Amino acid sequence: MFEKLLIANRGEIACRIIRTARRMGIRTVAVHSEADADARHVRLADEAVLIGPAAARDSYLVAGKLLDAARRTGARAIHPGYGFLSENADFADACAAAGIAFVGPPGAAIRAMGSKSEAKKLMAAAGVPLTPGYHGDDQTPELLHREADRIGYPVLIKAAAGGGGKGMRLVERSADFPDALASCQREALSSFGDAHVLIEKYITRPRHIEIQVFADTQGRCVHLFERDCSVQRRHQKVLEEAPAPGIGAARRREMGEAAVAAARAVGYVGAGTVEFIAHQDGSFYFMEMNTRLQVEHPVTEMITGQDLVEWQLRVAAGQPLPLAQEQLEIRGHAIEARVYAEDPDRGFLPATGRLLRLAPPAESIHVRVDTGVEEGDEITPHYDPMIAKLIVWDESRDAALARLRRALADYRVAGVTTNIDFLSRLVACPAFAGADLDTGLIERQREFLFPAVRAVPRDALLVAAVGELLWEQHAAKQAAQAGGDPGSPWHARDGWRMNLSAARTISFRDGETLIDTVVRYGRDAWTIALAGETVQARGRKLDGDRFAVELDDRRLIASLVAVDDKRIVFLNGSTYSLLRDDPLHRIDAGDSHGGGLTAPMPGKVVALLARPGQKVDKGTPLLILEAMKMEHTITAPAAGTLKAFCYAAGEQVADGAALVEFEGE
Repeated sequence: MFEKLLIANRGEIACRIIRTARRMGIRTVAVHSEADADARHVRLADEAVLIGPAAARDSYLVAGKLLDAARRTGARAIHPGYGFLSENADFADACAAAGIAFVGPPGAAIRAMGSKSEAKKLMAAAGVPLTPGYHGDDQTPELLHREADRIGYPVLIKAAAGGGGKGMRLVERSADFPDALASCQREALSSFGDAHVLIEKYITRPRHIEIQVFADTQGRCVHLFERDCSVQRRHQKVLEEAPAPGIGAARRREMGEAAVAAARAVGYVGAGTVEFIAHQDGSFYFMEMNTRLQVEHPVTEMITGQDLVEWQLRVAAGQPLPLAQEQLEIRGHAIEARVYAEDPDRGFLPATGRLLRLAPPAESIHVRVDTGVEEGDEITPHYDPMIAKLIVWDESRDAALARLRRALADYRVAGVTTNIDFLSRLVACPAFAGADLDTGLIERQREFLFPAVRAVPRDALLVAAVGELLWEQHAAKQAAQAGGDPGSPWHARDGWRMNLSAARTISFRDGETLIDTVVRYGRDAWTIALAGETVQARGRKLDGDRFAVELDDRRLIASLVAVDDKRIVFLNGSTYSLLRDDPLHRIDAGDSHGGGLTAPMPGKVVALLARPGQKVDKGTPLLILEAMKMEHTITAPAAGTLKAFCYAAGEQVADGAALVEFEGE
């Protein structure tokens, strides 16, 4: 076994690999960009090497820098994780040429499966079922359009070298094909350096089911059963589970054998995932093979009791697979939820900022949290905005779902917008709870998953008011202890008056709505008036930011985090944001102005879709902004005239930058 391992990655997967390597007694070397100098994976590793600026193309994607770091530190193996160079055949070959073990398949296998079109040809020869489509080399737009018309709409355009949902477009009508093709090719070229695409028939209500395969250098190959990854948004997975609901033993065996045949067809070694698109009737077709460890591998680990990173390291060291097919078995059910810094209500736009509060649920045999960040770390625009993977396990799917709902309710994050509330609604959605799964589930359930914006509920407002009062008491006690006379009554913040009881107003803003809570101090409680109703309130601080609140005869446990004038309330599994209103600095709501056509995040303008002086309707595409390797279309907010663009194609823009001068009718 290797004595030292270099991890050519960052974030959650780097931390995950370090955990297994440490347990196996292997020393680890982290690599990092300038932006990641104090990242969690750097803090966890035994050694760390700076490899360049923040941009991945200048650091994590430079094979020469990674190999040089391995040579300088004496690492005899490189684990690429997932993403970056994990599926780069040239990098795998370069490692082999340098005498450094690549913890992954040989370059030839990566090449064979790296091109979706070439992979389809190999799978056809191996007898693996394929979806009808065009996988040819002729990439002229006219021919691709004719092929799409021949296949019949809807069709899916996919980057041949793609993955992770990037470089993929669904086309419903022939008239929409040219624009969709151009957008797909731009994104494919930007993300993978290759604009080659293939076209496939789009299967209505498909399920996305993948098989974990493993092969060693002695010719053995097994599968570790299936995962259902059907719950997706923008072709990117949101929830994954194992085993797949409704897959019987016979179908499981059939899909497993097809996946093993696919791996054997390319001389595969190491961990890989064969992905299938499955009909509701149970039939399935080969989609692609990911020649690396998958993001969702923990659900397979939870139901099999195996450490797949350990399997990778043993296979890379030339050892045989730890178990044969007949020794592998499924126990229980596992579900993974990807916790991201993103805003589901704004099309899942990535969010950035400092993690001012990060309190995950407690880990146990039922709950696992894989993360690459800690409280105080920053989510930057340079890399994927994943905060963590939350994985739960129990004996049955229903029990695992209950575990996941509880764990999400216990997750507390402040400082960045997250998808935690959305995930909570998703796992409570009747379609998901009832295993009525397909890749369009989120769109089908939009009314349930994206409810109209509601006012912050009464209980959350009362909790916020009690939190303010408790903070004041705590600050007063600290000041008293620091003063020369801690027993002085002048330090008290109990509202004592000689005659009448003291009253004051604590105000918050929920959006543009001003909310006043009127507090009267009593002997052992506060009387709080809100919207014409009063309640007797008490509170006491618990651990961290948690406290207990009594409202008349009810008792609530809540958390409250203050960030400048912002108050984040965590209550009953939901998160609510308020602004602490200062009467001395109030701005009349009529003086505020809307957002306009501004950049939702830092990025690059890749295409201008209209011309200055053009009259446009509401929703007309104006320009395309690329951020975090994804394209975002900026559209007209109303009917009007496009006066001018503020940036040219190819220019970088900052978060909130004005993109367009627009005049409404």
